[in-house]
Amino acid sequence: MTDTSETRSADGTAHASRQSRLRRLMRYAPSIVPILLWAVPCWVLLHAGQHWPFPVVLGGTALFVLGLIGMPLAMVRGHGRRQQDRAAIVGDTLLGVSWVLFTWSVLLGVLLRLALTVAGAGDGQSRARIVTWAVLGVVAVLLVWGYAEARRVPRVRELDVRLPRLGAGLDGTRVVLITDTHYGPLDRARWSARVCAKVNTLEADLVCHTGDIADGTAERRRAQAVPLGTVRATRARVYVTGNHEYYSEAQGWVDLMDELGWEPLRNRHLLLERGGDTLVIAGVDDVTAESSGLAGHRAHLAGALHGADPGLPVLLLAHQPKFIDRAAADGIDLQLSGHTHGGQIWPFHHLVRMDQPALAGLSRHGARTLLYTSRGTGFWGPPFRIFAPSEITLLVLRSPQRPRTR
Repeated sequence: MTDTSETRSADGTAHASRQSRLRRLMRYAPSIVPILLWAVPCWVLLHAGQHWPFPVVLGGTALFVLGLIGMPLAMVRGHGRRQQDRAAIVGDTLLGVSWVLFTWSVLLGVLLRLALTVAGAGDGQSRARIVTWAVLGVVAVLLVWGYAEARRVPRVRELDVRLPRLGAGLDGTRVVLITDTHYGPLDRARWSARVCAKVNTLEADLVCHTGDIADGTAERRRAQAVPLGTVRATRARVYVTGNHEYYSEAQGWVDLMDELGWEPLRNRHLLLERGGDTLVIAGVDDVTAESSGLAGHRAHLAGALHGADPGLPVLLLAHQPKFIDRAAADGIDLQLSGHTHGGQIWPFHHLVRMDQPALAGLSRHGARTLLYTSRGTGFWGPPFRIFAPSEITLLVLRSPQRPRTR
């Protein structure tokens, strides 16, 4: 008979070995990924049997080489120590273009070529050239559309959320969620003002921002964030930090949001009372806060709920959906999160799902806990949104005890 402890030890050793190999592989990702993003489309569009004239092959290959070299250089200058916004715009845009090119070069390079072969359409060269023009056409359309989607004011997504413990007096409470505004190298001050104006049409009782306000310090992105001060709510405007705040002086963002009239819920709560009933509004720092080394910053749910009546329903703000495990274990009624962007540029959502328990929308976790994950109000990095539309979310809280209308 095999000793159980020995089996567990062997399993643990195997798991540790797999984790070690994965970590070693991830070390090479920054150099391998850019090569793949540019080399695969270059091969599919220029060298996979098309037999283009030599000047076309030479010029096209040169463009891909420039992209391969220019993208990481621009990213380093834009997001490294120098923080050059123009370089960041170039690098981010090239990253988005290369991702879309790579995706559709792979998909059409395989599927369309296979379909043409099965259909017996033309010879190898003509099929290869059809694939090239199809990829370029699809990519051009998606990039133009994706840019427009990223830069527009988000549509409002409205839904009713039934909370079994919500008192009748709180039925119909209107909660507006914005998140992941990501003010950054592209100046979006006018966009920010238009978003806030749209929020103000929703007659919210509570407006929430669940983090990732910007990429950059509060001082640097202040002009884009200032319109947040115009947001109106009948009861409160509340905010929690996201992971990107911890890349750029998080305390500065906490201070600016406080200055703009928002309530930073840093592991604390407030009470929303109406019609004789009470809802606990709690918030925690992002899960990356503790590793940031910033004194006093960490995700601490017990601290957020300290002093709250355990019999009251709780609405929790936490930037990342992955916090839902802790929230469900504590019996939280509803968690509001962002972070995922809904994947932002398809099919990146498959990678997001490897890290987060939810991508977008309402989901149930445990016996009582609901999670709403927003696709985000802005965009990060590449100025494109493809099959992942941005949103301003209006959640109308419903009580099972509400009186029926005649």
